[in-house]
Amino acid sequence: MADQTTHTAQSAAKSDKDYWAANVRIILISLAIWALVSFGFGILLRPLLSGISVGGTDLGFWFAQQGSILVFLALIFFYAWKMNKLDREYGTEEE
Repeated sequence: MADQTTHTAQSAAKSDKDYWAANVRIILISLAIWALVSFGFGILLRPLLSGISVGGTDLGFWFAQQGSILVFLALIFFYAWKMNKLDREYGTEEE
């Protein structure tokens, strides 16, 4: 009986560890995308993107002013969708 309880506890601990590893991976991917778009495209790569026109202005300026905000909003919805899927997979969804 004690072996079964120990096995169940170890299984739950592994499941928790896998859940948080997946959660942290989603967060890191989202942060990397956000950094690339806001800092990379809006600041560092702006001179390279200046030749591409979007809505009457260059693409680097567009990313600095609007693009990074829109990508951030998209990342919020992506994170919520992905976490709901992960919660269902690990049985931790909200009621």
